[in-house]
Amino acid sequence: MRGTMRRLAVAAVALLAAAGVVLWLLVLRAGPGWDGSTLRGTWVDPRGTGLLERGRGEPLVARTALAQRSRPVRTLATFVQISDPEITDAQSPARLEMLDRYGRPFTSAFRPQETLTGQVLAASLASVDRLHPQAVVLTGDLIANDQENELDEILGILRGGTVDPDSGGPGYQGIQAATDPDPYYYRPQVDPPQHPGLLAEAVQPFVSPGLQAPWFPVVGDHDLLVQGNLPATPETNAIATGDRKLIALDPAALGLVKTGRLEPRLVTGLLAHGLPGPWMHVTADPLRRELTPAQVLARLRRASGTGGHGPLLDYTFPIGHALLGVALDTVSRSGGAEGIVRPAQVQWLRSRLQAAGRRSVIVFTHSALTGCIGGVGALALLDRHSNVLAAVSGGSHSNSISPRHTPAGGYWLISTSSLLDYPQQARAFRLLQTADGGRVLQTWMIDPDPRDRLASISLQLAYLDFQGGRPQGFAGRRSDRNASLYLH
Repeated sequence: MRGTMRRLAVAAVALLAAAGVVLWLLVLRAGPGWDGSTLRGTWVDPRGTGLLERGRGEPLVARTALAQRSRPVRTLATFVQISDPEITDAQSPARLEMLDRYGRPFTSAFRPQETLTGQVLAASLASVDRLHPQAVVLTGDLIANDQENELDEILGILRGGTVDPDSGGPGYQGIQAATDPDPYYYRPQVDPPQHPGLLAEAVQPFVSPGLQAPWFPVVGDHDLLVQGNLPATPETNAIATGDRKLIALDPAALGLVKTGRLEPRLVTGLLAHGLPGPWMHVTADPLRRELTPAQVLARLRRASGTGGHGPLLDYTFPIGHALLGVALDTVSRSGGAEGIVRPAQVQWLRSRLQAAGRRSVIVFTHSALTGCIGGVGALALLDRHSNVLAAVSGGSHSNSISPRHTPAGGYWLISTSSLLDYPQQARAFRLLQTADGGRVLQTWMIDPDPRDRLASISLQLAYLDFQGGRPQGFAGRRSDRNASLYLH
């Protein structure tokens, strides 16, 4: 039934998409001067047809819940947040797209635009570089499935130059091929909106502009856990690097999925006798091997030139002279997507806040502190410090901004949408001093470079996706996107 719903949702715009595809591609190649800033232009669907076109920009909304509006007089810092790009090896045997059809908690295991994650990130960097930020913070789920080749791809995109997203044998091998008979999956060669040749083009090498600013990684569950849920095991790694891709589940596996308890012990037992269901043949690839958390952290530290030391990616970094960024690792190494803040991390955070001195502070996490195990302790600590401006997170794939009132004056809780799902945007920040001696944190969304054709196709597919697209409201309210956040 859900597969039928997906087909109907896409088919509803099929005729219009077919008639307007040329116009749509011209529209998505925005006019000269548009730099990706949603202050200058946005994508809109004015007739509710499912087709995006360029609309007016969204000015900053004044948010005065924590302090009165005051005139900005001096810029203190400019930085960008990119969250949840989830660079995906869409051909990997370790991906379990079929989980999508069984409902929660295993939704969004498949997306129609999932072969284009690398191109979307590269196009986003092109827009980000135009802002010339002092720092870019990547708030987790950099990759989708804890695989070495996915980490290779995102580091290549950030570094700049030619990037090869293909894995296994030459060309696309997977469930979106035109020959796949399963009606649940979007096949761009034959299903509306049709994009013949898209899969072949998606796995071709492409050029990334790279990131010109210093970047700072925060890890998410998908970076360190298989499917964002399980620690890697020899059994799961054998599947990832092997030549058999599971395409359905037998009754025993389906029963385990429906319990919602994908514990390592249970999964290991289930895999002891081979794949638990029918499979398709793909080309094996040792570069798909699953990494340990220590291996992922070591590579991120080496590539970014920062990240501290030890088993957790907890560290601080300057953003200009007046602002201190604090990266907090909220990933549970034992499994599960729910974030955790350990007691030792609260003690470490206390020492960092004390050492901040007169500098303002922003804390960056993947999971929002309000939803983390142990997050209450971290929030209580932040509540006591008047120089804390915001707690910024990813993870939710949605835009939201809310004030947190505290005796020390309060700060803002900010969540940012993903590059994976619609609206596929990064978030810019500019911190300014105000005329009354306070601060204002201006924030606005940034679209990927609209001149990138594959990234533009990804945006349209993401908008139509019934799980992550327009029905979900991930873009948030206007005041969750472009706002001036006033602080004492």
